[in-house]
Amino acid sequence: MSDRDDFGAFLIGFTVGGLAGAVVALLFAPQSGTETRTLIKEKAIELKDVAGVKIEDAYAKAEAAAIQARTSFDELAKATKEHSADIVKSTQVLIEEQREKVSQVVAPKKKGKPEAPEAAEG
Repeated sequence: MSDRDDFGAFLIGFTVGGLAGAVVALLFAPQSGTETRTLIKEKAIELKDVAGVKIEDAYAKAEAAAIQARTSFDELAKATKEHSADIVKSTQVLIEEQREKVSQVVAPKKKGKPEAPEAAEG
């Protein structure tokens, strides 16, 4: 995120600096109106080209960040799915163990046998 902030600050500074330089050059240039308009046109084309390059760079960086985010998301989703499966398996084992303990306590009662003291405590 810091790289994006730095790049944005650079781009804003570059644009403002370019415009300020152009204004100063126009105000202090000892040229005729035609020469000044030609200079403005050239500088505008140059600024447009530079902006195009910066936009392409920004797009490439955004695309790379999106790919990285998608990869991270996929890895996290996979890890979460595996962890969830582990929890489900351990829960099923625990439930089965508890069923066995309950059946050991309930089975003697169904047959009319008194409950063993050890089974009642465990």
